[in-house]
Amino acid sequence: MQEAPLMPKATAVWLVENTALSFDQVAEFCKLHPLEVKAIADGDAAQGIKGLDPIQTGQLTREEIEKAVSDPEHKLQLSKPKVGLPEAKLGPKKKGPRYTPVSRRQDRPNAILWLLRNHAELKDAQIMRLVGTTKSTIAGIRDRTHWNAAALSPLDPVTLGLCTQIDLDFEVQRASKEKPAPAEPGVTLLPAAVTTAPQPEAEPESPQAAKTKEDLDTAAVFAKLKQLGGGKSEDHDDE
Repeated sequence: MQEAPLMPKATAVWLVENTALSFDQVAEFCKLHPLEVKAIADGDAAQGIKGLDPIQTGQLTREEIEKAVSDPEHKLQLSKPKVGLPEAKLGPKKKGPRYTPVSRRQDRPNAILWLLRNHAELKDAQIMRLVGTTKSTIAGIRDRTHWNAAALSPLDPVTLGLCTQIDLDFEVQRASKEKPAPAEPGVTLLPAAVTTAPQPEAEPESPQAAKTKEDLDTAAVFAKLKQLGGGKSEDHDDE
């Protein structure tokens, strides 16, 4: 699909005012609706917009316009740029430590403290990219050995203007992906020292406990026999 020219409405204004192209041809080239082009011709739309000559900007040639005027079915073709533009790369650029203005450098320790408290998953290199600091400064703030540690207060680096929210979100997502997933509860393996340890042997029963148990068993047997004997005596009395 053909790309739209630079400043489509301004280009459409110029084509309507300076050529005999049809509304459909102008609309197709400028990626506008034919009714919008008609409104531009009637003066109902794009009022106050100065026309942009696509010939001067190198987006159209005069021959291409004359060809389209002579053939209403011809679609205008956008001229190829003479100078190639580099493609925009997605994501943050790979660069060294971020430059921090002098007026903001005093806020960097507060921003580092905020990142350490709220995004502990960030690596030192990521914090260095975000706020433009050094590894020793990060270590000093983390260990509370920084010369001004007592006076530091955590402040959002985005609010301070030290980094953008897009850069911060990108580094946080990157750190979250690299962080190992936590193990599910109840599925962890027992240490080898526990699984290979010998099972404790049952303590031998003391002679006194064994004698007590034996006496209880004997008493239970005599009680049962006495109960059975009593039942037989009652049967004889009934007879």
